Amino acid sequence: MKKRGSGDLLLRTAALSALCAGMAFGAYAQDADQAGEDEVIRTTDADEPAEDEARLEKVRVTGSRLANEFTSIAPLDVITADTAALEGIADVGRLLQTATVAAGSPQVTAATSSAFVQGGGIGAETISLRGLGANRTLTLLNGRRAGPAGTRGGVSAFDLNAIPLSAVERVEILKDGASSIYGSDAVAGVVNIITKTDDVSDIDFFYSAPEEGGGEQLRVSGAWGKSWDRGRILATVDYTKNEELAQGDRDYFSCGQPYVFNRDGSRADVIDPRTGNFACQDLLWGHVWLYNYLDSGFVGRPWQSRPQLLQYDYDGSLAANGLAPWGPNDFGLGVPANWFPVGLGELALPGATPDAFYGPTALLSEGLLNYDHPFQDQQSMIPEIERATFYANGEFELTNSDTLYGEFLLNRRETQVNGYRQFWQYDYMYNYLGYIYTNSPSLVANGFTATAGEFSFIGLSPTAITDHADDSVTVDYMSAVAGARGELRFMPGWEYDTFLQFSRSDGDYTSDVIYDDAISPYAWFDGGNCAAYPVTPVRGIPCVDVDWYSPDLLAGNISDVDRAFLFGRETGNTVYEQTQFEAYIDGPLFTLPAGTVNGGFGVSFIDERINDTPAETFQIGNAWGSSSAGITKGSKETTAVFGEVAIPIVKDLPLAEAVELSLSARYTDVDVYGSDTTYKAGLGWQIVPSVRLRTTYGTSFRAPALFELYLAEQTSFASQRTIDPCINWGGNLADGSISQRLADNCAADGIPSTHNGSGSSATVFASGNAGTLEAETSDSFTAGLVWAPDFMDFRVAVDYFEITIEDQITQLGANNILLGCYNSDNFATEPLCDLFSRNSNFLVTDVTNNYINVAEQTNRGIDISAEYSKELSFGTLSVNTQHSFQIEDKISLFPNSAPIDTNGEAGDPKWVGELNFTLDKGPWSFFWGMDFVGETSNVKSYGGTTGTYFGTPVFFKLETEATTYHNVSLSRELPYDIDVRVGVSNLFDEHPPAVTTLGLGEYNTVGTSAFYSQYDWLGRRAFVNFTKKF
Repeated sequence: MKKRGSGDLLLRTAALSALCAGMAFGAYAQDADQAGEDEVIRTTDADEPAEDEARLEKVRVTGSRLANEFTSIAPLDVITADTAALEGIADVGRLLQTATVAAGSPQVTAATSSAFVQGGGIGAETISLRGLGANRTLTLLNGRRAGPAGTRGGVSAFDLNAIPLSAVERVEILKDGASSIYGSDAVAGVVNIITKTDDVSDIDFFYSAPEEGGGEQLRVSGAWGKSWDRGRILATVDYTKNEELAQGDRDYFSCGQPYVFNRDGSRADVIDPRTGNFACQDLLWGHVWLYNYLDSGFVGRPWQSRPQLLQYDYDGSLAANGLAPWGPNDFGLGVPANWFPVGLGELALPGATPDAFYGPTALLSEGLLNYDHPFQDQQSMIPEIERATFYANGEFELTNSDTLYGEFLLNRRETQVNGYRQFWQYDYMYNYLGYIYTNSPSLVANGFTATAGEFSFIGLSPTAITDHADDSVTVDYMSAVAGARGELRFMPGWEYDTFLQFSRSDGDYTSDVIYDDAISPYAWFDGGNCAAYPVTPVRGIPCVDVDWYSPDLLAGNISDVDRAFLFGRETGNTVYEQTQFEAYIDGPLFTLPAGTVNGGFGVSFIDERINDTPAETFQIGNAWGSSSAGITKGSKETTAVFGEVAIPIVKDLPLAEAVELSLSARYTDVDVYGSDTTYKAGLGWQIVPSVRLRTTYGTSFRAPALFELYLAEQTSFASQRTIDPCINWGGNLADGSISQRLADNCAADGIPSTHNGSGSSATVFASGNAGTLEAETSDSFTAGLVWAPDFMDFRVAVDYFEITIEDQITQLGANNILLGCYNSDNFATEPLCDLFSRNSNFLVTDVTNNYINVAEQTNRGIDISAEYSKELSFGTLSVNTQHSFQIEDKISLFPNSAPIDTNGEAGDPKWVGELNFTLDKGPWSFFWGMDFVGETSNVKSYGGTTGTYFGTPVFFKLETEATTYHNVSLSRELPYDIDVRVGVSNLFDEHPPAVTTLGLGEYNTVGTSAFYSQYDWLGRRAFVNFTKKF
């Protein structure tokens, strides 16, 4: 473990001493008056109620386990479920992810978890406070740690899909580290989802429909509650259906145009003459790649340095637009009719050798490239999701001082994702003195040949496209709690709470696969064709000579015979179980002149187990183009003892109405890691009744998650073109695709400027790192001011926060490892460069992508929240606003790496906020809300805004403008306890910002849009919410 400084030791000693003193004086506990507060921002004091009323009214505010009426010293946001109804939000995930404390950083949504490999698997929705990660944000359900849910080995956080909004009363968000109070994972803060306990019965209907089709949402729920003299029960059932939003449903997603500009502001993109619009540049289809093996760079005329590409003329448009056909060439290749060389834009670059035959139509060949396949329009942007949930809670008063309680949650989520992908083969054609040799019967059958009398050695890679790339997930989640709470008869004023909780997530994940033993053994350098392997070596089925050079297959129209040989569907399973026992007592310790010192002490035991079993095809590495994965299986046990004291320092003094000190400490032992002690100190200073200061400082730690420890070794293969930023760095620098810094570092590594990356893929190794990973440790500091003047109903809070994490655990990704190496300002000593190797031909051979401890991450900023209410002649006006201003979001990957500060860049705006107005008049209620996302800029990260595009100087759009989303709704209370609300979300139909999509390494994009969770992807939509109470 790291040694902490003397200041840390002093605070920790003070906290532990206070706890020990509390234990010593506990037997002499006395009652005393307590001055407190009952709102997050309100500062008016309140006297303690009578003794028998106090027990009924005490609450536990998130951020402290002590039962009291005090405001949390730490900054706290409270979001009610009613807020969601006002804005047309129908699920817990979106409600939390749009809160300002989360909205300023990328979140795992159903859409992003379908587009990228993220924790929890496809369709998962989690919450990440301050952008520090979902596994550093602790999610509680009614004050108890919620068990993780999801699929694949990366499960570590609670999936917000598991709890329906209809069961939620409010959510309390503690914006401060709290490991000493709640345990490991509470690094960035705590999200406490508090469910309803009312005895009201109702039915609720919600429907949202975008103006353009796709992304519709339906929710139907019902609740039944009953109270009696000694207990109560509440049961809720909920059904939710989210329709798919496909990529083709929105113009701003459907076509990935480069989005570059001339000096006069006009677009400089190449035009596709088939449509008259700017050419799309998404996923290529209908092509054959060529390699001239008689040339050291595998190139030849008509190409000079770039990969070589032939495209079939499916509709006659290539010929009709005058594109130069296959003619003079260095390959010695004869091609059949309707095949054309394309992608010849390099011939327009400065320094290119003039080519009278191909040069005049070089740029035209770029505009005629096949990108925008119909399969792309069918790809899921937001997947189809169906959820069904049963939730119940209740309690029974066993005696006047003892209560039994329980909770049960049962949820099923089904997610369906539609996708598409490329797949390819490698063949050869060899001509020696007119004798032609090839491994591929399809090559000859489709009319490809060698030029007679020439000596040639040609590599060919037919690249097909298919929509056989779908995924589906079914997750069954169960959580049960049984507990007891009440008064300790032998310790007057003391209470106890103990519970046992068990959760289980059981998820099946099914994927379309392309079988590797239908492709790799038949590549020319392995076997070649069915003559070499009449039976596939893994599945043991008869070989089929796939018609790789058929234009139909390349376009995705694959015969039934080839489809049956190539394709399949496989299912894996993930089970994650968590068992927790906790016992806690709290009450008055002793009396000081300023009031009673309250304390609380507890023990906790948590057992977690994961068993992720991928489909056998993935275990044995027979899924082409996908990673192989073993069984991830492991467990860990966490034992903790903890305590907390609240000490009133002074009371009723000038400029010190009340000063309270809060101390907490926790000792945690994790069987697979070791032990650590965390602590926290907080001070609340009520200067005058209307002004309060507050500050906290604490430490937290996070032991490695199960998947970070035990993820079975995964082996995947990455093409050189997808991970190596140094491919053709000379040409890319000339056309503005890369920065000068990256080019300089590639040159310093000895890589030729014309290196084309032709050759075998790189092997990427990834696994858990048990025995090597250290726990993350962090320090958190907050300081704030609360002002609530007594001359108007107004409250405002301003809080500064700073969180520093050391030894952060992460997996960088193969492409980020190489990009980080060659983009480094300290290239000569950059540790990332030690995580991969190259061979003598400069090809990347292997990349190590294990979970590792990186050096440090710091996140700091300012939160502002305010509320105002006023009675007017025409109704009651309420205004509330929240804003988060991020000052720094910096990470250093290694001790000698230059810090990387992404604050203000894409996905990490410096400012997010919201401003809401509500006007209530009798049975009517009107709402107008605005959500703000600040501007971002990647200009500094890239190194400017200028470059060249096929030799023409252009400007890049590397900034996103500030975006405001307006939401309005109107509700009416009707007779018979019926409420109806109608409204419009994204009233002005704001689209995600458009940015340059040239592959500059600066943005995640779909179409021309920045692809980040802050932005609304659905567009304007109307919603209706109907509630009937019984």
